[in-house]
Amino acid sequence: MTVTHLEGKGFRNLLDFSLSFGQGVNILYGDNAQGKTNLLEALWMFTGSRSFRGAKDAELIRFEEKKASLTLQFKAQGRDQEAQLQIGDGKQALLNGVGPSPVSVLNGQFCAVVFAPGHLSLVKEGPEGRRRFLDQAICQVWPKYASLLGEYHRCLHQRNMLLKDVAFHSQLLDTLDIWEHFLSSYGGQICSIRMRYLERLAPKAAALYGEMSGDKEALHIAYHSKAQGDPWDKSIEEALKQSRKDDIAAGYTTVGPHRDDLKLFLDGKPAKNYGSQGQQRSIVLSLKMAEADVLKGITGEQPVLLLDDVMSELDPRRQDTILNHAGAGQVFVTCCDPAPVVRLTEGEVFEVSGGMVRPGLFEEE
Repeated sequence: MTVTHLEGKGFRNLLDFSLSFGQGVNILYGDNAQGKTNLLEALWMFTGSRSFRGAKDAELIRFEEKKASLTLQFKAQGRDQEAQLQIGDGKQALLNGVGPSPVSVLNGQFCAVVFAPGHLSLVKEGPEGRRRFLDQAICQVWPKYASLLGEYHRCLHQRNMLLKDVAFHSQLLDTLDIWEHFLSSYGGQICSIRMRYLERLAPKAAALYGEMSGDKEALHIAYHSKAQGDPWDKSIEEALKQSRKDDIAAGYTTVGPHRDDLKLFLDGKPAKNYGSQGQQRSIVLSLKMAEADVLKGITGEQPVLLLDDVMSELDPRRQDTILNHAGAGQVFVTCCDPAPVVRLTEGEVFEVSGGMVRPGLFEEE
């Protein structure tokens, strides 16, 4: 998977641009708040996922503009491909001239893995971010998973609406049974797919963590659910029935894949509570590199790696681990000082200043 060209109009603070990139490492450098991360975000949008910064569509459009457009040319499966994104009142995509379509049409077409400082929240904060990490990663290898999530959340919304009404209208209990059946069916499929994905991800992440830490401690990843496990549809349906009284009182559904978690342990202790800042960063790096490995193993394509202000925070061992696992793949790195990254990678350099991106202007003294 290789980005060859990216064009943009009206996106974030970036002035209209048309850029060609190298097949190896591409270094985007400049002071803070100049637009480096915005360029990575523009690339990431072509995975079909929401912004990795959690931005709303309106926030992606340059101030005083009504819409933004992006065009990506890339190589995948040995073919030249082109994708276009229109961002205005919602988002629409064209793939190889076909469309417009929902952006989900891009799931699995252009694959990338992004690591930004905000991803430390994967360890530090609550389960929502870990579920999002898992679901976004799965959408890139099994594109139909996105529609499965959509059906699950549609059923979840219906059950939650019924929970608020059933306390006053007991005749709705039969309807609740129907929606619980649908919810457990979709939820069971989601949990089964998550577990299959984790069977690939967890051992790779543990091995990568050991490589970065010098095997000083062991990383263990476990899926946590109130449901009892396989067969997931049956266990979720049983858990829903057991929690029904509490759910009616709460007015929302308290069990299911939308409440599950990815537990992270170092030597058996919760990394959230006992891991140092450096250890937590290494865990996230391990998860992201393992995600890239799983993507390559399933799709046969090395995903594009997007590293936002990461390299300067890492010691040489961790830098080497990242670059070694990138292998011959394409990497985009943002930084303030490009000299150390240039020495490590001999990559192509782009200066970003005031929203303007200019190639090949850095010369080390």
